[in-house]
Amino acid sequence: MAEAAPQAPLPTPPTASVGAAALLTALQYGDGQFPGGGFAFSWGLEVMAAEGRLARAGFAGYLAGQLAQRWGRCDRVLVAHAHAAAGDLAACQALDDLAEALATVEAARTGSRRAGLALLGTHVRLGTPGAAALRALADAQQLHGHLPVVQGLVLAGTGLAAAAALAVSGYTAASAMATAGIRLGLIGHLDAQRALQQVRPLLAALADAPVPPLGAICTLVPEADLAMMRHADLPRRLFSN
Repeated sequence: MAEAAPQAPLPTPPTASVGAAALLTALQYGDGQFPGGGFAFSWGLEVMAAEGRLARAGFAGYLAGQLAQRWGRCDRVLVAHAHAAAGDLAACQALDDLAEALATVEAARTGSRRAGLALLGTHVRLGTPGAAALRALADAQQLHGHLPVVQGLVLAGTGLAAAAALAVSGYTAASAMATAGIRLGLIGHLDAQRALQQVRPLLAALADAPVPPLGAICTLVPEADLAMMRHADLPRRLFSN
């Protein structure tokens, strides 16, 4: 087990305007066409749709809840601390171990690992600073490769500041779920854009908010977690969770 990461809060990210170069970098890595591996996962949405527990009209509210309660209170914290720890492999290992412990649902744990390692592999091939060293740890089975930890490290390697990296992480989470909703036939393309527009102020506020210490991490999305537990029971499955 890697040495425990520090339990101090991170400073509030600056809210200065983003320059054109940083904006273009964020657009590239936040693009749904960027090969990060997230297309294979619905994070419980497939079961919610199949069981009739979520309809088109409720998607935007469901998305906002997932972002606030899962990404905002857990993944965001891991991304921010990994971004701050870029270059410190022991700290990244400790954060990855924490992510492993927090993922109590097997389908979510497996999905986070697979998506993280896929994203890491892409950045290794792109030559992003820090990606190859992290991949070496994964190849040596000294790293699980959880998605938020990988995101924090590689986005730091691209040169993005903390607030921009958090915005990319949050947006990719929202966009992946919206895309899953489209593929499942739950919503249409315009519905997805309306939902993303609706959650944009929430994501911006979370990206700019002070990042709590690691000891304050929590997540409360029981309906989605239970849905992922039932995913294996679906007779036909489009996604891995």
